[in-house]
Amino acid sequence: MYNEIVQGIKRFIDLSDEEVRIVESCIPIKQFEKGTVLLREGQIAKTSYQNLSGLVRKYYIVNGEEITTNFYEENTSISSLNSLNNQEPSTHYLECIEDCKLAVLTKEKEDELIKKIPQYEALCRASVETDLGNHQEALAQYLIASPEQRYLSLLKNKPNLLNRVPLYLLASYIGVKPESLSRIRKRVIKNKNP
Repeated sequence: MYNEIVQGIKRFIDLSDEEVRIVESCIPIKQFEKGTVLLREGQIAKTSYQNLSGLVRKYYIVNGEEITTNFYEENTSISSLNSLNNQEPSTHYLECIEDCKLAVLTKEKEDELIKKIPQYEALCRASVETDLGNHQEALAQYLIASPEQRYLSLLKNKPNLLNRVPLYLLASYIGVKPESLSRIRKRVIKNKNP
């Protein structure tokens, strides 16, 4: 299992045998069952994750309604940066919507890795920059695109979610009610096959 983490890191930085052992000692891999809530609103995040398999959903509860803002697929980082770095209560939830295998990294172990493997800090920075860029694009998409455009973007950029995520969660993700998503899907299919 650790080989997956090491191989992922080695795509970006070289590791000596000793550094491989350090990584393996600092980043345990754990199994989480579908339905496990990794972080709740109001909790202070203690860990970040790397998704090795499964699917994690990020959502908020607004006026009693769950609003999905992200799905973390395989080979993505999962964290609540503001909560983790500033030790502030989280404003959202992170939930496994499939059985998941996640690499788990505490802030203390991350600091240890940076101290013992200096180039690891550059990897962390690059990961945060990538995540920030993805979040900015998602926010822009949500603000300027129509629900139908957001659905078409989902089809183009994350088509496998259609087979992995219940429709009511997809509806929440693109910002509509399930019945509106059904109408959008029918329109898209009709426009594809006039």
